[in-house]
Amino acid sequence: MVALSTCCFSKAAAFRAVILGAPASGKGTISLRIIEQFNIIHISSGDKLRLHVKNGTELGKEVKKYLDSGSFVPDKTMISLIEKEIEVVGNRNWLLDGFPRTLTQAEMLHRIQPVNLVLNLIVPTSVILNRVKNRWVHLPSGRIYNIGFNDPKVPGKDDVTGEPLSQREDDKPEVVHRRLEEYSAKTKPVIDFYSNLGILKNFRGNTTDKIWPSINECIEQFL
Repeated sequence: MVALSTCCFSKAAAFRAVILGAPASGKGTISLRIIEQFNIIHISSGDKLRLHVKNGTELGKEVKKYLDSGSFVPDKTMISLIEKEIEVVGNRNWLLDGFPRTLTQAEMLHRIQPVNLVLNLIVPTSVILNRVKNRWVHLPSGRIYNIGFNDPKVPGKDDVTGEPLSQREDDKPEVVHRRLEEYSAKTKPVIDFYSNLGILKNFRGNTTDKIWPSINECIEQFL
């Protein structure tokens, strides 16, 4: 059942939003729909970190061990990365994906740049575990494909660039189990933090197609 609720926020000069959800809950797919529909800058902490790992940067070397084990990257490292990304975006509207993941990160973000909307995706664990078995991603863009549901036009290739797709190390079932447990423990305070601020909206469903209409309606009214 999808939570079809109406946003009651006032329109703002700048759209500053966060999308929350467990690993493989559909954050990437929903985020891409949002940025395409509303011309919003997408800041994906996970994609940024994975690109650093792929390019062998100093940051990439530092975080690789955390990504491979499914553990959270330390708050200090994440806050530094996101602060730089926000500075680059400037005054443009943006959607932050994959950050904050801890209460410390949420509190620091609130000091650096308060957000005015938090979208929280709630998807059953059984659906998530089945989903990651067949998930492939185009790392440079963050486009996600699911075999049997959202297949690429050419097997193993990105629809837009034709570049090869990859399966993430942190999508292995045993890693996903650990990530889900850690997410639940560490992110509950974040959800409570934003709920207390009055800017959290929950969206429930088994697929992004079922969740999307209510999210689209919410952002339309907000902007």
